[in-house]
Amino acid sequence: MTDQPKEVAEAEAEFADLAVDSPSVGIIMGSKSDMEVMEKAGAVLEEAGVSFEIRVMSAHRDPATVSEYCANARTRGMKVIIAGAGLSAALPGVAAAHTDLPVIGVPLSSSLSAAGGLDSILSVIQMPPGVPVAAVGLDNAKNAGHLALRILRA
Repeated sequence: MTDQPKEVAEAEAEFADLAVDSPSVGIIMGSKSDMEVMEKAGAVLEEAGVSFEIRVMSAHRDPATVSEYCANARTRGMKVIIAGAGLSAALPGVAAAHTDLPVIGVPLSSSLSAAGGLDSILSVIQMPPGVPVAAVGLDNAKNAGHLALRILRA
């Protein structure tokens, strides 16, 4: 993502000190079937008292929603995005392309995968220069929650 316009940076600076009830972490996933795994990241955050939200949005079926969500995440007060996806696992990379916030990718296994989840792992970790995505282990949303906490506390 390129530098923000001066007006956006100034507006964010003005609102930075306001107390709001917005989530610090956004947890997104490509399909409702991913919810059981991705809720584990939310459980870690909840235990630590960190606010978060969980949403389903597909990088393939609804790319405009993903783009808008990620582009506006910082303005809404988010500090980290956790993105879980299986098969081609494009969601973490697409999220990172639309925000300068840290993005943690959770590769997810799928019964539809002929590669046993390796396809998802490779999709999450093989990002082009300038589009960084942190990655945790296959189906390990719990570690994504722990990594988000470390980022928030850094």
